[in-house]
Amino acid sequence: MARFTIPRDVYFGENTIEELKNVDGSKAFIVISGGSIKRNCGLEKIEGYLKEAGIETRLFEGVEADPSDETVMRGVAEMNEFQPDLIIGVGGGSPIDAAKAMWIFYEAPEFTFEEAAIPFNLPQLRRKARFVAIPTTSGTGTEVTAFSIITSKETELKYPIADFNITPDMAIVDSNLAQTMPGHLVAHTGMDALTHSLEAYVSIMANELTDALAMKSIEMIQEHLVESFKGSEESRAKMHLSQCLAGMSFSNAILGIVHSMAHKTGKMFSIPHGCANAIYLPAAIRFNAEEAGEKYADIAKRLGLAGSTTEERVDALVNFVEGLNRALNIPASLQEFGVEEEAFLANLDIIAEGAVGDPCTSTNPRKISVEQMKELFKKAYYGK
Repeated sequence: MARFTIPRDVYFGENTIEELKNVDGSKAFIVISGGSIKRNCGLEKIEGYLKEAGIETRLFEGVEADPSDETVMRGVAEMNEFQPDLIIGVGGGSPIDAAKAMWIFYEAPEFTFEEAAIPFNLPQLRRKARFVAIPTTSGTGTEVTAFSIITSKETELKYPIADFNITPDMAIVDSNLAQTMPGHLVAHTGMDALTHSLEAYVSIMANELTDALAMKSIEMIQEHLVESFKGSEESRAKMHLSQCLAGMSFSNAILGIVHSMAHKTGKMFSIPHGCANAIYLPAAIRFNAEEAGEKYADIAKRLGLAGSTTEERVDALVNFVEGLNRALNIPASLQEFGVEEEAFLANLDIIAEGAVGDPCTSTNPRKISVEQMKELFKKAYYGK
């Protein structure tokens, strides 16, 4: 039996944050990262629409990249004081992931991060609050997913939380909020979305529903990502929806080794998540093609890429990804990104073991050993 879970309501298009005027509730706790949502007046509009609905608000700001357990618990303390019946995560993956984790411990104060990191182990939520997610970047898809990634402040180890209980109740995918992203963020989040769709399509958990969403997302990325990078407002709006489709797909099909590799190296080598995915993706496709070649070839065929055999179409798909990276000014290797060889080799055993043990590896189409993972990292490092 397969299961498919997404938010009950997804509002998308221009000015859809106006739907907040119709939300039921009395107190809303809004979680953001920094000042960009303030500078573009998005926060002012959100608070204004909630006020029209008769909802009191409290703002929690300062969520860092790779949000920490310390930040989460600071938010929980404020929630306990404010007692909201709505939790609203606004921004990129970090504030929405942090808000999801705050929600868990607001509703279940006896729970621990170690317990939360056990897949599908969360208690029932929604006894105290419902969750609304409003993305302002076009890549993570976290507004429609069952995932949250939190980092231990003390150990820097990540707590990957996966449970359909934290799938938001409502997602508001307002394309206007994505128009002010800088070019490098458009590039990185766009390649993150492409990785989500490609990994979901070949996942061992893939099904007809997830395949349909993933493929439509990939087609939209082919058409719109580079133009979005160049500044096209229409393409930015399309990419904002495309990443949401990708999120729906991978939330149900899960991911693969590209994300496993990115999870273990992003913070260590200060590589933005989407950039890391983009660097690792070509090597991972070639590795996985032994088991998933037909599905990769199907993607290439649907995209109109060259080739008549499975091998030729896999090559064409790799070339397509590498071409996107070049067009988006993304480095072709870790070495080109600036990771020092000495640091890379000194940590190779650690990152390889960590990536093999990452939850995303369990749904990768091809099994991988630590030694194979080390070789894959080397290919990604040297660009071979």
